[in-house]
Amino acid sequence: MNPPHVCAPIVLALSLCASTSEATTSSDGGADLAFINAVVYTADAQKPMAQAVATRNGVILTVGDTADIESLMDENTQVIDVKGGLLLPGFIDNHNHVFEAASSAGGDCELAPDLTPSEQLPYLRQCRETSQPDQWVIGWGHTIDATLNGEGPTPLQVIDSVFPDRPVVIMEQTSHSMWVNSVALRLAGVNADTPDPQGGRIMKDPETGELNGVIVDNAGDIVMEQAWNSLRNKFEVSYDGLLSGLAEAARYGVTTIGDGRLYWKRGWYDVWRAVAADGELTARVSLRPWIYPHVPQQEQLDFLRSIYNPDPNGLLIVNQVKMYSDGILINGTAKTLQPYDFTYFPQSPYGLNYLPQAVMQDWLVKLDRLGYGAHIHAIGDGGVRESLNAIAAARQAGSQRRYNMTHLELVDASDLDRFKALQVDADFQVGSDYIGAADHSWAEPLIGKQRAHRLIPLGEVYASGANVTLSSDWNVNPINPMAAIANAVQLKERGLPSVRAALDAYTINAAIALGLEAITGSIRVGKSADFVVLDKNILDAAPQDIRQARVMMTWLRGEEVYAAE
Repeated sequence: MNPPHVCAPIVLALSLCASTSEATTSSDGGADLAFINAVVYTADAQKPMAQAVATRNGVILTVGDTADIESLMDENTQVIDVKGGLLLPGFIDNHNHVFEAASSAGGDCELAPDLTPSEQLPYLRQCRETSQPDQWVIGWGHTIDATLNGEGPTPLQVIDSVFPDRPVVIMEQTSHSMWVNSVALRLAGVNADTPDPQGGRIMKDPETGELNGVIVDNAGDIVMEQAWNSLRNKFEVSYDGLLSGLAEAARYGVTTIGDGRLYWKRGWYDVWRAVAADGELTARVSLRPWIYPHVPQQEQLDFLRSIYNPDPNGLLIVNQVKMYSDGILINGTAKTLQPYDFTYFPQSPYGLNYLPQAVMQDWLVKLDRLGYGAHIHAIGDGGVRESLNAIAAARQAGSQRRYNMTHLELVDASDLDRFKALQVDADFQVGSDYIGAADHSWAEPLIGKQRAHRLIPLGEVYASGANVTLSSDWNVNPINPMAAIANAVQLKERGLPSVRAALDAYTINAAIALGLEAITGSIRVGKSADFVVLDKNILDAAPQDIRQARVMMTWLRGEEVYAAE
């Protein structure tokens, strides 16, 4: 046999794992890529561990011991000596806003999270200095509690004092509320008599009825969409931002993405198609067109029919939508079964619906006829129950589509077993610092201590036998899968039982949720050669060591899309 081409080895101070398994090979023929001397966690229950993997034409050819693939290696084989490092299936981030997370289109006016509106004046003045005089000012950074839990002028008054002549919209950190000024409200056709849109709230002074410049949930989405669509060079800016987001995903080992939300009325679908046509995709992406609560259903169904693309062998897949049941707890807009102890909206003590149960049920049945499943935002226990009820109705009507529910911050005990029974994938984000500390004290004033300490029932849903996935919700949380994996283990009985279970939640379980388990999600012969190489073996590591693990290489369909310096 001619000697193979051996790449520069990855220098790793780790011992070689002795756990191997019998080699499996798809057919005779040479390998064009081989990983040897690795700790391979396959996420394949039939053969979870190996030492080496060989691929040909972007497809896994052999999984086994290093000696098993030597006969497949020749002078044309690229050989990666992993030196005892950990080789995993590429991470699958089931809920990631990669399109806008790294894009300058989301604005460059950055505020501070913990300041009152009047304290934000220096930041707003700086934004005026750097903004374009004939463009919307778009930004982010404030928090609703700092906005509303104090005395002083309203956001509307403060922004108007700095920007009396151009429209401003500034997104709160969670994206579920916006600050706007008078010019933005006028352009959006909003005044003190404007009714709340479905799934949104236009906030007013409770005594005078005057607008205060805070618009919540879908009311904010509507204004932000107008601002985004006004951007000069919108396509080019969006294109460059998407490339930046994809590069960041590759840097953290993410090879498949479940799109968090495709705002198709902002032209995002055209940008995705252009990036794909230019060969610039470095991840497989399941696009999820947004279901607009306020746009006529038939208009949306016609668009969805026109872009439907269920082919799992491509890099752009369109066979799930994104829809919201409710808002979020900190804004008082997550739908709850019991009233809030405190809410900014006393007229809505149980939160709100973007899509009420009957409307969601109607959508799911009609989407099923087009071939679509759904990824459903549900945070409050009321939103969770209503979404499960809508899915149950769709199942009864004959739907066999994939349905995921994401966030699931508060779930009533009586609904825990319904995820498995209804074949609903349960998606959690636990990558933030406060989750790792298991500190939900922020929620106590809103929903009381008892409910606050039931938040994020990851361990309970997992124990019910449901298919559980982990995701980032980047850029609300860090994109790094290591953060979520470490926290999921650190939570112990409230989290996942092992590192392997957490890795499965970020690989094969997520592939199942996307309907891609035959293509990716595990290292198995015949599947796509999607891999990530870590600099340390985290399989039995403590959470603090997991957080420090670093991605050394990322491969998609046998092509390297990231290599650490």
